[in-house]
Amino acid sequence: MPTAIEPGQPAGLERSCALASPGDWIRTAPDGEGLERIEAFFSGHAYDTHRHDTYAIGYTISGVQSFDYRGAQRDSTPGDLMVLHPDELHNGRAGIEDGFRYRMAYVEPGLIMAALAARASAIPFIGNAVCRDGSLMRALIGLLGDVEHGLEPLERDAAIGALAEALLKLDPSCALAGAETPAMRACERARDFLSESRDETIDSSMLEAITGLDRYALARQFRRRYGTSPHHYLVMRRLERARLLIRQGETLAEAAAASGFADQSHMTRHFRKAYGQSPGRWRAMQVGDVPDAA
Repeated sequence: MPTAIEPGQPAGLERSCALASPGDWIRTAPDGEGLERIEAFFSGHAYDTHRHDTYAIGYTISGVQSFDYRGAQRDSTPGDLMVLHPDELHNGRAGIEDGFRYRMAYVEPGLIMAALAARASAIPFIGNAVCRDGSLMRALIGLLGDVEHGLEPLERDAAIGALAEALLKLDPSCALAGAETPAMRACERARDFLSESRDETIDSSMLEAITGLDRYALARQFRRRYGTSPHHYLVMRRLERARLLIRQGETLAEAAAASGFADQSHMTRHFRKAYGQSPGRWRAMQVGDVPDAA
């Protein structure tokens, strides 16, 4: 069985608040930008408190998955669905001694908005972080049923579309009452520019010139449409690039420099805030093959 960082192993700048237990692992599916699918097992502490700019939607396969979210402890058992909204603080740990195994999809809100084809004025919000819903479960089976292989383009589009429809059904309040507004199109231009320029230093005046909105109006509209701020969106795109480079064998310092961060420690601080783990711990837990389910 794959192992993570061994107890007592020094990690320098990569040291996490809690080292992974032997036997903990994470497997990441080979997908493109905007979507990350994982399967993982944790026997104890999983993630420190963190937030990311994507939806985190998945289900527990075995054990009890416990986490703090929006002021309360949530517990997910086999068959339960989890829906975490972008930019919401949360953590993760095993609720029982046997640990927990789960699958999760991290989906950029922009993909959901694109799939809803201007039928939503804001990203759907699901109040119950742990729930059961037939439509959402069917959508997740299409998305997470096979994490060993990347999704084919048509398969990916169908899965994202089904997920978006299930989320809209659970939150009809976000449905767009009128036509798409200029502010919505301005947010799309800002998002595209941030994605394309993630290695550059970007200030508010640049976004104002591109979008035609003042910085405060843009911040409000961007959060409504994508669930986060323009700055956090930019940082997350840099972290995506850094994780890809780390997975390809680059050192942490090399990945930081190539992703727009000032240095390794700068990247590490943002990495922990976004993923609840140090980049060293995350790298050590990546596996190629997942053990058979119990």
